Amino acid sequence: MNLSILIPLLNEEESLKELYSWIIKVMQSNNYSYEIIFVDDGSTDDSWNIIESFSNENPNVKGIRFMKNFGKSQALHAGFAKAQGDVIITMDADLQDSPDEIPGLYEMITAQKFDLVSGWKKKRYDSVVAKNLPSKLFNWAARKTSGVELNDFNCGLKAYKNTVVKNIEVSGEMHRYIPVLAKNAGFNKIGEKVVIHQARKYGETKFGMERFINGFLDLITIWFLSRFGKRPMHLFGAMGSVMFIIGFLSAAYIGISKLYHMYNGMKYSLVTSNPWFFIALTTMILGTQLFLAGFLGEIILRTKNNEARYKVAREVNF
Repeated sequence: MNLSILIPLLNEEESLKELYSWIIKVMQSNNYSYEIIFVDDGSTDDSWNIIESFSNENPNVKGIRFMKNFGKSQALHAGFAKAQGDVIITMDADLQDSPDEIPGLYEMITAQKFDLVSGWKKKRYDSVVAKNLPSKLFNWAARKTSGVELNDFNCGLKAYKNTVVKNIEVSGEMHRYIPVLAKNAGFNKIGEKVVIHQARKYGETKFGMERFINGFLDLITIWFLSRFGKRPMHLFGAMGSVMFIIGFLSAAYIGISKLYHMYNGMKYSLVTSNPWFFIALTTMILGTQLFLAGFLGEIILRTKNNEARYKVAREVNF
C-alpha cells in the first residue's frame, strides 16, 4: 500500500465531507493505493456518523473512535499503530492543510529518501499577535533546544516512512515534537516542505494560547527525556552526590573549626549559632533527596507498566 492518510479530529462535522472528497480526488488522480484513517478524539457532534458513512461506501476508509477526548498525541499514537502504508501522511481535519500537498510529500519520502518531512506554513492566515508571534518564538526555542532545524514544528501536515511511526512513542502532548522523537530514535534524514496554509473555513480552533505554554513545558520534558530518560540516575544521582559532598565538607569544616578553637583556648561559638551550618545541613538533605529521586527513577523505569493511554469505543474496517 502506498499511503496511509491519518486524520485526528475533534468536532469537525462541517469540514469532513469536503476534506474526504478532496483526498479521494488526489488519490485517484495519482493512482495511489491508500487507506484513510480517521481518529475521532471524543467528538460530541455528528463527526463519527459521517466517518461511518464514508467507511460504508469505501472500504479504504477506516475509523477509530475514542470513548472521550484523550488528546491529539493519543489519537496519532492509535493511528500510527494501525497504519499499513509505506508512507504515512498526517493532516488536520479543519481544511487548513491542503490534500494537494500529498504527492509532493510522498515524492520526498519515496524518491528523495527522507525519513520524515514536515510541512512549513510559511505564509499563515492566523492572528499575528495570538498565534504567529508566539509560534515563531516557540519554533526558535524548539530548534535551539532540540537541534532539529525545522521552521514549523506545529504544522500538522507531515509525511513519515512507515518504519519511523512504528519506532517512536507519542504520548502526553508530544505530537509537536515528533521530529525530535524521530531524531532521538535514530532517523536523521528529516526534511521540510513549504506548504499552503488555508484560512479556517468552518468552526473555531481547538487550541488557544495555552498550547504554547504547554509546548514550552513539553520542550523541557523532551530535552530531559532525550538526555536522561534512560538513566535518570546520571542527572539526579550526580547532582545529589555533589550537593551532599559540598554540604558534608562544609559541616565538617565548621565542626573542626570549633574543636580547634576549643583546643587552643580561643573564643568560639555554638555550631548552631553559625548560619553556614544550617546552609550546609540543608545542602546535605537536598543532596540526599536528589540522589533518592534518581534511584527511584531507575526503579520506576525498570518496572513501569505500559498500559494504554486511551480507550477505544469503536473501530470500523480494521
